[in-house]
Amino acid sequence: MVIAIDGPAASGKGTLARQIARHYGYAYLDTGSLYRATGQAVLASGGDPNDDKAALAAAQALDAAHIDERAIRTREAGDAASIVAVKPAVRAAILDFQRDFASSPPGGEKGAVLDGRDIGTVVCPNATVKLFVTANPEIRAHRRWLELNKSGVAVSEAQILEDVRERDRRDTERTTSPMRPASDAHLLDTSDLSIEAAFDVAVAIIDKAMS
Repeated sequence: MVIAIDGPAASGKGTLARQIARHYGYAYLDTGSLYRATGQAVLASGGDPNDDKAALAAAQALDAAHIDERAIRTREAGDAASIVAVKPAVRAAILDFQRDFASSPPGGEKGAVLDGRDIGTVVCPNATVKLFVTANPEIRAHRRWLELNKSGVAVSEAQILEDVRERDRRDTERTTSPMRPASDAHLLDTSDLSIEAAFDVAVAIIDKAMS
């Protein structure tokens, strides 16, 4: 059982995916953290995320068990992730990891939940259930602003909105695995939904597919 959850930044897909994984007792993988960790590793080494060789080296040295969650959640790491994620070599290095996770979930779990940008279209095109979670840019920017402020990061909401729109542009216009809903994905707009309401809708969709 594989549940693919795609969508843009700050749409709520990560929180939703974690709750779904806990609800069904499945393994969970935040695929975006792999790209964030790769981008953050390049920055930490003093490199440039635009450098193909530096980005690939970081991706190949990635150890998912030792990702610094706090370090990869910064605005800089997010921007670096979006840059390295457009590189075919980096995507190829991380693609096998994701597919192995989905086909053989750790801990002997009977299913896996993966969230990202291209899970339903590229990573797991045969996923049992596909969700594309989205929300309007202003709502997503406000969510990210609240998240960053809670972490003590001082940044204006206007700047976050600009960043969100730029990331959307890069993610949807990249030539390799652009972000888009799979043709058989269920669209879930969370603009006006609480996480609890979005979870209820998602579970209803998944239960129907499982039955």
